[in-house]
Amino acid sequence: MMWTLKIFNKDTLILNMFIFFTTNEANTALPDVIKKYEDALAKTNEIKKIEKQLQMSISSTNSFEEYVPLKQTLNSAITKFYESLEVLENTGVVVKSIEEGLLDFPSKRFDEEIWLCWKYGETEIKFWHEKDSGFMGRKPIEVSDDSLV
Repeated sequence: MMWTLKIFNKDTLILNMFIFFTTNEANTALPDVIKKYEDALAKTNEIKKIEKQLQMSISSTNSFEEYVPLKQTLNSAITKFYESLEVLENTGVVVKSIEEGLLDFPSKRFDEEIWLCWKYGETEIKFWHEKDSGFMGRKPIEVSDDSLV
């Protein structure tokens, strides 16, 4: 496990974690990861809703009184989304696609770095892929696969 500190200013300290997950560790973390993913997904949906309202405001009225507060609401929603994304990735997972529900857990197979792959709706980590192959290169994790970290 490796920790890195990021100091943005004297009042903000963020501790980032890097870890290689075993299949068991990834599955243990999954319920918390799913909850945090669903929070980020909800924030994405909120952004889309506000963007539609903003487009309707632009096309239906020339009034800044409606447009400016909506724009400010959108800015706030985007900030909240990125905060939720940071909370999610601070669990150690890497978000590949919020919209498609794709998250990867860093792992090792023998000495090779790989991804343990999860797609929204799956109840456990059952697949892995090489660093450069992505979702289409998913391979099932064999029950007796002791080669994973």
